[in-house]
Amino acid sequence: ALSDVYAMGGQVLMAINLVAWPDDLDYAILSEILQGGADIVAQAGGVIAGGHTVTDKEPKYGLAVTGMVHPQRILTKGGAQPGDLLILSKPLGTGLITTAHKRQEVAESDLHAAITSMMQLNRKASQALLEAGASVHAVTDITGFGLLGHAWEMAAQSLAGMRFEFDALPLLPNARHYAEQGNITGGAYRNATYLAPHVRIDERLDKIDRELLWDPQTSGGLFAAIDPACWPALAALAPEVRFWRIGEVTGRVQDESNLWLEVM
Repeated sequence: ALSDVYAMGGQVLMAINLVAWPDDLDYAILSEILQGGADIVAQAGGVIAGGHTVTDKEPKYGLAVTGMVHPQRILTKGGAQPGDLLILSKPLGTGLITTAHKRQEVAESDLHAAITSMMQLNRKASQALLEAGASVHAVTDITGFGLLGHAWEMAAQSLAGMRFEFDALPLLPNARHYAEQGNITGGAYRNATYLAPHVRIDERLDKIDRELLWDPQTSGGLFAAIDPACWPALAALAPEVRFWRIGEVTGRVQDESNLWLEVM
């Protein structure tokens, strides 16, 4: 929810805790979870304004976030233009690594890298894109639909194709290894099934490469289509704010039947 606000170029104002908790699970754990959420919301510049709790068989926690954005400065999914560069602000692979963690097959250092990435707010990336102004034509965040799923949303709303450079995609440490070990999420299979008719993948990319493209992300980065002229300024923000150049927007189409995402 925080990421949705930042993808629009907004500012976080407040959040509501949403909790489902088993009766037989230590409430001290819940206290730590709520404190962690409050800390992140404070880091985002907002406040916790209440919450709602229900009893459930398995623990669940989330936030309903309210933000504010200037109506003339909203970053939207539509608007990508032919010739735009495609950039991404976080590496991929959280679905693979967290699944390996569930199966107790993950290296501690790799899990730490994934958690660090997931805890990183998109606030600075959003501010950087806002400062680039009209040179930023479309923005969204990468979450459960994976890189190609959210790219398809942007492409469809822009009626413009996209081409990705596989070797340019940033990956979390050993993400490919965990794909090779079979730590594939159910969401990845659903993403692949839905997106396959809209995607052309170079035959040199094998099954494992493709799993990285379908992988659902938790708290992924911002994905944007930008005027090439503003890329040097955004690239120069590293390491304080990091963006990776991963592809480009291709030609306009009349309708979705002629629209493709290509991965080379």
